[in-house]
Amino acid sequence: MKFGTKIKTSLYTEWRPYYLDYTALKRMLKDRMLEGGWSEKDEGQFTTFLESELDKIHDFQKSKASELARRIKDAEKDVERFVASDHDQNHDSPRLETSGEVEAQHAEHYVHDGGSDDDLSDDEEESFDELEDHFHRLEEEVANLVADVHDLALYTKLNITGFMKILKKHDKQTGRSLKATFVQEYLEKRPFYKYNWDALIVKLSKLYDLVRTRGNPVRGDSSAGGNQSAFVRQTTKYWVHPDNLVPLKLAILRNLPVLVFNSEKEFEPRDSAITSIYFDNEDLELYLGRLEKTEGAEAIRLRWYGDVDNKTIYVERKTHREDWTGEKSVKARFPIKEHLVNAFLRGEYTVDEEFQQLVVKGKKTQVEVDSMIQLANEVQYAILTRKLKPVMRSFYNRTAFQLPGDARVRISLDTELSLLREDNWDGKTRAGDNWRRTDIGIDYPFDQVSPEDKELFKYGVLEVKLQTQYGQQPPKWVTDLVQSHLVEAVPKFSKFIHGCATLLPNRVDLVPFWLPQMDTDILKPDTGYLTVIERPGTSTATPSRTPTEHHSSPSTSTPDNASVTYVEPVSEGEDEDEMNMPAKDEDKRTGLSSDDVKEAVAFREKMLKERHEEDKRHGKTSVTDASVSDQSGHADSPGMKGLGTSSVKPLSINPLAPSSAFDETLRTRLYDERAAREQTGDRPLNNQDEEVNGLEDELPVTDDRILSRDWAAPAGKKIAIPVRIEPKVYFAAERTFLKWMNTSVFIGTIATTLLNFIPADDSRGLISAAFFTFAALLAIAYSVGIFVYRSYGLRERHAESLYYDKYGPTILCFVLFLALATNIGLRASEML
Repeated sequence: MKFGTKIKTSLYTEWRPYYLDYTALKRMLKDRMLEGGWSEKDEGQFTTFLESELDKIHDFQKSKASELARRIKDAEKDVERFVASDHDQNHDSPRLETSGEVEAQHAEHYVHDGGSDDDLSDDEEESFDELEDHFHRLEEEVANLVADVHDLALYTKLNITGFMKILKKHDKQTGRSLKATFVQEYLEKRPFYKYNWDALIVKLSKLYDLVRTRGNPVRGDSSAGGNQSAFVRQTTKYWVHPDNLVPLKLAILRNLPVLVFNSEKEFEPRDSAITSIYFDNEDLELYLGRLEKTEGAEAIRLRWYGDVDNKTIYVERKTHREDWTGEKSVKARFPIKEHLVNAFLRGEYTVDEEFQQLVVKGKKTQVEVDSMIQLANEVQYAILTRKLKPVMRSFYNRTAFQLPGDARVRISLDTELSLLREDNWDGKTRAGDNWRRTDIGIDYPFDQVSPEDKELFKYGVLEVKLQTQYGQQPPKWVTDLVQSHLVEAVPKFSKFIHGCATLLPNRVDLVPFWLPQMDTDILKPDTGYLTVIERPGTSTATPSRTPTEHHSSPSTSTPDNASVTYVEPVSEGEDEDEMNMPAKDEDKRTGLSSDDVKEAVAFREKMLKERHEEDKRHGKTSVTDASVSDQSGHADSPGMKGLGTSSVKPLSINPLAPSSAFDETLRTRLYDERAAREQTGDRPLNNQDEEVNGLEDELPVTDDRILSRDWAAPAGKKIAIPVRIEPKVYFAAERTFLKWMNTSVFIGTIATTLLNFIPADDSRGLISAAFFTFAALLAIAYSVGIFVYRSYGLRERHAESLYYDKYGPTILCFVLFLALATNIGLRASEML
């Protein structure tokens, strides 16, 4: 869809006059160019037109945001007034506390005194009905507020996109450079696109919760659901595209309020800031342990909340536990004063005496203090003996959604994630002898830090933590949320791992599976699976609402739906951006020299071009999404078979294997390509003969890392997830095979006995022995075949292989029944 059409179809009708007049700007550009070129006068008029549009948009957004804040404040006052009136009339009504009681409250909005058998009078019923009408009107107002916030965020996105596209079109058609100047001199002075929606969302969440619960906010029950030991805890991480951040927050707050620790304090942006300093040594021992998921792997960090002037620092240790151990990964922490951190890290200070004071003051029990002291001693010992130093800093703003005191559903959304170097290993002083850098605070995007020292993560990170009883399903709204187009699942994503892999490329041999897929656009088309916003009293869908009748689960999508690909809207006359362009920092990500990377990119582009041509000949659509391959094969997934086939074997990498284990090295592939060109007489790609000829001298023998994007993700996903095979799965396959063999031996014993102990002239006995022999041989052949098939599927990491058996046992029973029936029938006929 072209952007001119998209902005017309996506805008909110009531705000139509206040959107960017993209069509008029485009027509002006086209008409002036056709009249005889672009003059200085045309340039001035075009710039003036742009500036007037910018003023219009900036002023409208500012006034609308102020109006929304005022409407939220007025609605809060109305709720407080109605609740006070309700309490005056129902001062004996019990207070609702748990979520189950809140559901009952929705069914019966008011609970009367359980000890009274008297019916309400007519006046009381009228007052209740009137109060309920007020709350219904407030619910409609809150729904409109939610929709307005969503549409205002969409308004901002559409307008800034329109500015960027029309400026790009201008520069391309006129040959003049206006984009950089306009952004710096105009847009930066009216930064409507940088508006922080968190303050509005926090206020809106509080209001939504008050209205929904009729002024009795839900207090979570941490013990709800029964015995705590019977809970299943599950944590999953997702990436969120910047365009989906506001819709996602609004979708969550409809079901779960924003967690605010101090509701009496006005929300400030720095309240959501979280900063952590991660420690490691020069061998990146902790990084490798966390990446390889080694049993007992640790991560040690220092964390504080808010601005850098916070005097309380938390020392945290995360310990990974493998599933086969039967234990759960744990995170433990203890507080320490900021001015004592350096002394603690040097071993000059211990926390024993200070923590013992907590027992004296009655703030902690002796058992709790002993546990904290043991943790502090273990962390201090690890830092000193393993020579751990500050390596990197992570900063982000977190919006948490949770019922206070209730851990059954916890959701957090981290935005503006920034990763910054803290080490001094390359000779550049950053943190120095201090435990953290002092030249940066929480001033995102940290313009004072050099680009090579920071990594600005382009997506939000959603973390969903569920705590349910065995056999109990998560809430439906959570399932709908994580299966919607708003999120992309990336299990085991780690800020620490990502920061080390991107900021320290020359020290890292192992990279996480998501790193080569960072250039994949995770923005997915709206499938209608989740209705985010609905305006009350309207029959037509607004830009912020998706029709609910088109619900369809990604897991049950049809092949036609699965083949639909999404592309960014393009203006008229504007070419599509190449989807397979190499990363700008590819040389840093692979650790190779720029010449080597150019050669690899040239080879990859030729390979993709050949694949595209072959797919055209076969009528196929090339697959550009990524899937993780490993050294024994590719992590295939449903919907992938038969796609993207090519006669040229692609450059492959197993991102979770050491560099020495790569089955295909860059040097071998490039040499093979060069030899093929020499045999056919073709010229090298991009005339890079010298780079290829000098590759042997320049490329180190032990560093053959490759970056490949020739992978495929399952239908409905953008990021490919590696399939992890536990050792117990192999053992289970072997046990099943041995059980089949054991059964086959028993059947074979029966057949052998019949053959050896019946007379040679007993034809009936020979027939029975033949049937049992056939059954034994069939069971042996079937068990061997299914075992080989399963072993191959495990080695190739095929998640959809036949790991269940619904036919084998039935067939075996049928053959045994036939053999026994034949034996009995033959002997019975002999006796008759």
